[in-house]
Amino acid sequence: MKILVLSWEYPPKVIGGLARAVADLSEAMAANGHDICVISSDYPEGKNSEIREKVRIERVNTAHPQPLNFLDSVFYFNYQVIERALQLWNSGWHWDVVHAHDWLVGHAAKVLKHGFQRPMVATIHATEWGRNNGLHNDLQRHISDVEWWLTYEAYAVICCSYYMCSELQRIFQVPQDKIFVIPNGVKADKFTSVVSDLASFRNNYAAPEEKIVFFIGRLVHEKGVQVLLDAVPKVLSRVPNTKFIIAGKGPNEKELQHRAAAMGLADRVMFAGFVDDLTRNSLYRIADAAVFPSLYEPFGIVCLEGMAAGTPVVVSDIGGFAEIIQHGKNGLTTYVGNSQSLADNIVAILEAPALAQKLRDQAYEDVITKYQWSQIAVQTEEVFRRILGQSESLDGRDLNRRMTNLIRYDRYQQTGDYLDQIIVESRHGIPRRNEE
Repeated sequence: MKILVLSWEYPPKVIGGLARAVADLSEAMAANGHDICVISSDYPEGKNSEIREKVRIERVNTAHPQPLNFLDSVFYFNYQVIERALQLWNSGWHWDVVHAHDWLVGHAAKVLKHGFQRPMVATIHATEWGRNNGLHNDLQRHISDVEWWLTYEAYAVICCSYYMCSELQRIFQVPQDKIFVIPNGVKADKFTSVVSDLASFRNNYAAPEEKIVFFIGRLVHEKGVQVLLDAVPKVLSRVPNTKFIIAGKGPNEKELQHRAAAMGLADRVMFAGFVDDLTRNSLYRIADAAVFPSLYEPFGIVCLEGMAAGTPVVVSDIGGFAEIIQHGKNGLTTYVGNSQSLADNIVAILEAPALAQKLRDQAYEDVITKYQWSQIAVQTEEVFRRILGQSESLDGRDLNRRMTNLIRYDRYQQTGDYLDQIIVESRHGIPRRNEE
């Protein structure tokens, strides 16, 4: 198959877990003999076109002569994606299916689907409703509308957990037979490389006698770092020689740093900023526990990374985490947003080396047997084959035309501008779906 993949980010441009998931899946499918081309955004000193691990990567220039607000920058990016896709087609590379990852490429995905009469599959990694526990302003409502639009236009919708499957059905009313649950994975061998002098590396972060608790992720509210900070004094009261390392960047970084300082934790909590893969692997290796106290987590690929690195993990009992971690078997789970529960489970690992080793061993076995990208690629390929086989008899129509969607779609088509109508409805509060 020739598969055109659309993604806002792709390594080495990494903002969150999306980039790594798209790259690992693309590389696994290319290794199985498929012709994969990814169109993504550029990064400083990056190449416009390159081939990495048999995957062709086309990067579009996101710089605009005039400063753009966020939504305008998304529109501009999508126009660039469409232009690059047209160049690919005209050069003779004709894709069989478009694979769109999340709403940021939704506009381009829809145009390429209809313009070239090729089916489009969408993978929804998270929703705006879930990230914000509801929709509270026009921007959030607009993003959510585009997410719904993408699930409607897609021939099939892939999500990474049964939790996300339920969320898509509840928020967007996506039909059950249109959704395919395929987990994310991890390349365990990527976490074996560490710095040559691990002892000296460790001394940069903690004293030899100190325990290390490690967090890595985007510093945003839904990742729950504020809950971790509230748990720090509770852990220190029982295990005083503990150091907390927080790696990653995000809009909440300054706020979290100020909060830690105000709590008198500046010498116990280190904010390491963005770290490269080698540093990340080394931090996992020296850590006694990896902690992910998310308030919302559709899957939680970072949990798999900790498991692959051989670090005992403590996670919130929510979303994809709850489907990956079995409490007391391959990790520990905590009550969501509960700093006391988080502290209790961190201390349990720090004070019980035998338990930590048991969790570490089972976690690594689960990674190897359940979450290899080679297996996940085969499952994804099967969805594409199924869609391609069914699409031949549909004359360009979607697989799942439900009456409510037909009425809605036809009404928007009559306006001559489907997207503008969605925006108008969201801004004027016209009900489009049941929202909790």
